[in-house]
Amino acid sequence: MAIVLKQHQIDAVNKLENGKILWGDVGTGKSITAFGYYMKNESPRDIYIITTAKKRDSLDWEADALGFKIGKAKDATLAGVLHVDSWNNIDRYLNVENAFFIFDEQRAVGAGKWSKSFVKIAKKNHWIMLSATPGDTWLDYIPVFLANGFYQNRTEFKREHVVYSTWSKFPKVERYLNVGKLIKLKNYILVEMPYVRHTIRKKTEIVLPHSETLMKRVVKDRWNVHEERPIKNPAEWYSVMRRVANSDGSRLSAVIGLTKKHPKLIIFYNFDYELEQLRVLNDIPDLHVAEWNGHKHESIPDTDRWVYLVQYLAGNEGWNCIETDTMCFYSLTYSYKNFYQAHGRIDRLNTPFISLYYYVLRSNSWIDLVIMKALKMKKNFNENEYAPTFEEG
Repeated sequence: MAIVLKQHQIDAVNKLENGKILWGDVGTGKSITAFGYYMKNESPRDIYIITTAKKRDSLDWEADALGFKIGKAKDATLAGVLHVDSWNNIDRYLNVENAFFIFDEQRAVGAGKWSKSFVKIAKKNHWIMLSATPGDTWLDYIPVFLANGFYQNRTEFKREHVVYSTWSKFPKVERYLNVGKLIKLKNYILVEMPYVRHTIRKKTEIVLPHSETLMKRVVKDRWNVHEERPIKNPAEWYSVMRRVANSDGSRLSAVIGLTKKHPKLIIFYNFDYELEQLRVLNDIPDLHVAEWNGHKHESIPDTDRWVYLVQYLAGNEGWNCIETDTMCFYSLTYSYKNFYQAHGRIDRLNTPFISLYYYVLRSNSWIDLVIMKALKMKKNFNENEYAPTFEEG
């Protein structure tokens, strides 16, 4: 069946050009819009999709391509030949020329391997990028600016715009120069795709207890209560605090209660010790449990009652589920982007639900309160803002 674009997608197609970023909220149909742009402006070039490993494996792109009669072989397409792969394999396409690339989800940040490969590919091909969160800082935009030819290299960008602090042990941006130019360039490459959702997000914070005795030993005495020794540094201090809060048995009890109220539940978590707790759900009769993390890549169960355990970094973006209206955050993440992207896994254009339910589990511990404060301000939590001093040795 042929796909018909909605008006907000048609408007975006008409604004898109080579080298621009399609900026749309999660679930607004960026992939279909990208195919619409391709058919209008880039066909019959071969088309390469660089996406997340999860979205590659789920064949979502191939399913959308069928609606445009785009196939993966020359004798099975009415346009160019479709290729779909993950960012992990981007180096395989460094020699491709005169094709059309869709870079799905913003991974070309920093000065790493993926970023450098992206710039090399972009300069030899036509391309667009899809993103719900295109950049947190001006440094995140450097690869896209380079790919568009706005600057010759990172050194030129930094020389023109970045002032580093002279008092920091590590490179830390103190301020940016000529921000007006940066805003102009960003506005040029971003094509926003606004959309009025039909869904209503209903969020509930569930405040749970934690061991105040153990937390005091960690916070005041700087003692690792899990290994019975002094805490060595700020990173360990935070880690132990989070474990005391996150591993309290009340969290698992709360989740069990949610499974009784909601038969299909997606649960996001951070750490392996949380996963071990959550695996107890396997013991509940008639409840099917599946995982997506660094250990297992399982599909959502095809049953009437299930729980899907998703690790934040592994599964906060690049997939969707319209079989449930409920999500639980077992613990808090430092990353607002991850938190925001995770919400969108069930908030899709084609979801049959109107009300979507989000449960955020937290304690009244200091660590949960400051993380939650940052997330509500749409910011990442930064350990360095609060970390105490630890003596060497």
